[in-house]
Amino acid sequence: MSLLALKGVCKNFGGLKAVNKVSFDLQEGEILGIIGPNGAGKTTLFNTITGFYKPDSGEVWFEGKNLVDLKPHQICQRGMVRTFQIVKPFLQLSVLDNVVIAALNRGRTVKGATEKALATIGFVGLKEKTDALGTGLTLPHRKRLELARALATEPTLLLLDEVMAGLNPTETDELIQLLERVNDQGTTILLIEHVMRGVMALSRRVIVLNYGEKIAEGVPEEVVKNRQVIEAYLGEEFGDAQG
Repeated sequence: MSLLALKGVCKNFGGLKAVNKVSFDLQEGEILGIIGPNGAGKTTLFNTITGFYKPDSGEVWFEGKNLVDLKPHQICQRGMVRTFQIVKPFLQLSVLDNVVIAALNRGRTVKGATEKALATIGFVGLKEKTDALGTGLTLPHRKRLELARALATEPTLLLLDEVMAGLNPTETDELIQLLERVNDQGTTILLIEHVMRGVMALSRRVIVLNYGEKIAEGVPEEVVKNRQVIEAYLGEEFGDAQG
């Protein structure tokens, strides 16, 4: 049984088919990347999977149960959590308090949530920022705080929405290593990403969306050579480099 299974998921906004009949399976322990041009429907798909939008048709199955009528916090409590493309920590709260709030979603006591938060903050490399306010964090630190808040809920499945956006190459490589550690510890990852060095390094498989539809799926080395993917998203220069 797949950990996550989408079956013909559609989401429309008026006459716009933002997500159109998208189906795929995600296996436990896998890292699956989703790529595609801006406006392809990637974040809408994430919102539909995690309960922020209800699909107009189709089904979303997680651990053998249909999630379509559940709210985001209920889905989180079942073990699926997502980060957001625009990072929005509680700016006037400390890093610790930000992560404690997330940990409390799993029904812990404040003491238990604090212990979990401290361990998670250390894991993502923010120990020195434990008492810093969200407003004073750099973008790379905010990205790590967003990841810490997600991990503090102890997810089985972690959805990452452009977690590498805005990072320089060194910061990107450090984050790739951190996400590999997350996956090694048993967390399955579904990621939307434009930073191809991250997609190529992390993903076991890649799905390509364009105009709301899945146009390709396969291992990264094959997908980046797909003519339809090159024309829709990657461009000839990338295709030539990979060839």
